[in-house]
Amino acid sequence: MAESVPDISIAERLADRILTLKVTPVPKALREKCDQLVIDVIGLCVTARKQDYVRSAMVAFDSVGGRTAIGHTRTFSAGAAAFVNGTATHGEDFDDTFEGGPVHAGAVIVPAVFAACERDHLDGEAALRGIAVGVEVLCRLSLVAPKAVHKAGFHPTSVFGAMGAAAGVAATLQLDRRQTVDALGVAGSMASGIIEYLAEGASTKRMHAGWAAQSGLRAALLGRAGFSGPRTVFEGVHGLFNGFAHTRDGDYEQLIGDFGTRWVTQTLAFKPYPCGTMIHPYIDCARRIVAQGVKPESIKEIVCDTAEGILHRLWEPLAAKQKPSNGYGAKFSMPYCIAYALVHDGVGLEAFTDEAVHDPAVLALASKIRFKVDPDNPYPREFTGHLRVTLKDGTTIEERQPHLRGGAHEPLSRADIDDKFRRNCLHGGWTPAKTEAALTCAHTMFSGPIDLSPLQG
Repeated sequence: MAESVPDISIAERLADRILTLKVTPVPKALREKCDQLVIDVIGLCVTARKQDYVRSAMVAFDSVGGRTAIGHTRTFSAGAAAFVNGTATHGEDFDDTFEGGPVHAGAVIVPAVFAACERDHLDGEAALRGIAVGVEVLCRLSLVAPKAVHKAGFHPTSVFGAMGAAAGVAATLQLDRRQTVDALGVAGSMASGIIEYLAEGASTKRMHAGWAAQSGLRAALLGRAGFSGPRTVFEGVHGLFNGFAHTRDGDYEQLIGDFGTRWVTQTLAFKPYPCGTMIHPYIDCARRIVAQGVKPESIKEIVCDTAEGILHRLWEPLAAKQKPSNGYGAKFSMPYCIAYALVHDGVGLEAFTDEAVHDPAVLALASKIRFKVDPDNPYPREFTGHLRVTLKDGTTIEERQPHLRGGAHEPLSRADIDDKFRRNCLHGGWTPAKTEAALTCAHTMFSGPIDLSPLQG
């Protein structure tokens, strides 16, 4: 006997929440966070614009149209632009993070909404509402069954990103209730993304945000056109959570309970380092140890307390993480990033080239770094850092950090975000004049018609 379906599904309840926001002003603090997201995303597209994986994305998505791939003169169809921009934004792993997930929202939602706005000639207010809704949905979905999607071998940004992008574009295009539910239902069959990239540092993680962005856009357009999707896409016996988290018993109130009255988007963290977010507090601890005058050659051993939930992505297998095979794989190596920070007093984009990962001083130190699981670690609610350094003379130095710098407890300022933007654009080859013109465009994105032409070239 087939299982009965609810009278009102989770997707329908979510659609109702989204529709009530049509007549509600976007709160000032939320608007500021969305402003920062736009600035960060544009800068990240520019910094990656000459990378091989962006060129590959542009060749593979060869459709033509008038939609902007940020940092390029060539234009694309809306779906292709969303894919290229999402892939570029996430490609250097320098994009925003929602700590509770963890998921990366801006790399998915901003490209999807920008593509929709260019396609339908919409204004900044439509873009603002779509970005706010899409980011909120993506982040809240990651709280329904914490850690379960990662444990099942999938990438939450990609899986939940398709759903968040569908919701965000639905809000941008002002879809009605039925169309929004259909968009979410369709997006469930477009969600994807395995984390096997961890094995050898393959580039597939880079495309996950782009794939989710174009999938959500297409799902919303299909929903608007009357293409039906399952109402029970989230909670159903063959729904999203059963498929990707292997459970149907998630806390769906985390998604819809106070949606629109409390905005988790306001807690988004912006990255100061271009690598896995959970590594950042450890890098900060390493830099404080450097500030104490500790030299790499004086270190005998480093033991790090860590969360069990990040072992399979950042610590294991330990021998491979101590000697990453390429620059991209190094972004997800806790020993390498800690060692690099201790040797060079910081970690920037230059740390993750295929040449940099062969630095003998860094590799020698990485071989001395190991971990100890802390059963009381609060991950994923908080990202923490810890280093216990034993020197060759027997001295022990210890540093701890209870939260992620750049996150809710210690946010980056608007000046910090602008400075990151400038550094990323210069790294991507733009002149200072071009960079400042683009920054002015980013600062005023929500104030009139969406015009991305200053971001081309």
